[in-house]
Amino acid sequence: MTRVVSGAVLIALTIAVVWLAPQTLFEGFGCALMIGGSIELLLLARANGLQVPGLPAYAAAFVAWFSVLPSDRHILVPLDAVLMASSIAVGFVMLATWTGGNAALASTAAALFPSMYIALPIGALVAIREIGGPSALFLLMLTVMVSDTAQYYTGRLVGRRPLAPAISPKKTVEGAVGGFVFGTITFVVAAVWWAPQMVMLERVAIGGILVALGIAGDLFESMLKRSAGVKDSSALIPGHGGILDRIDALLFAAPVYYIVLKYA
Repeated sequence: MTRVVSGAVLIALTIAVVWLAPQTLFEGFGCALMIGGSIELLLLARANGLQVPGLPAYAAAFVAWFSVLPSDRHILVPLDAVLMASSIAVGFVMLATWTGGNAALASTAAALFPSMYIALPIGALVAIREIGGPSALFLLMLTVMVSDTAQYYTGRLVGRRPLAPAISPKKTVEGAVGGFVFGTITFVVAAVWWAPQMVMLERVAIGGILVALGIAGDLFESMLKRSAGVKDSSALIPGHGGILDRIDALLFAAPVYYIVLKYA
């Protein structure tokens, strides 16, 4: 019951924020999501025994997130200089805190990883809403949600062959196929209203690519958790785990969708 209630609240909140929130409020929500996801990622790194400096890692992630927003936000902020300074700060902190061992490279890389894995994709989600409107963003999110749900139920009903047993033993090839089919169909059908500029071939291709990326993103986050020996990225959402557990598929799909909307 807890999982059902928290899931319903989460869906209602997501729909309200995507469709109704002013852009400034939505950017604030995206920033909070980025910070929360970065914290969870560093906790996973520390669960692996890595000593990761927090403050410069969060600073670099914030600048990376901000850099994806429309260019008029950057007039007073020299993002390239700040991002480079943040990266150098990570190096200085590692120099000051390293006490020996063979994890210096891994710890430094883990401190910079939130910028790429968390900040840039969440920045892309915020930019997608500004570029294409709430409908463009919700089209992506609905596609990923339907795919995720179809993976679960198809796997439960007919799943036999493990998809990636070393990463997630319960995921099956049949579940992935079900998620791919239903997710792509969702994008193709919903895009008739929410992305009418796309022809049928584009809808099929883009929908299939986004679903495949979402499945890969889900597996990638599962790999990080299994490596750290934890079931969920955090216990923030009752019955659903943490922020990363909810947005893992979007972290792979959003950047590609952003590129398509902005440049193609």
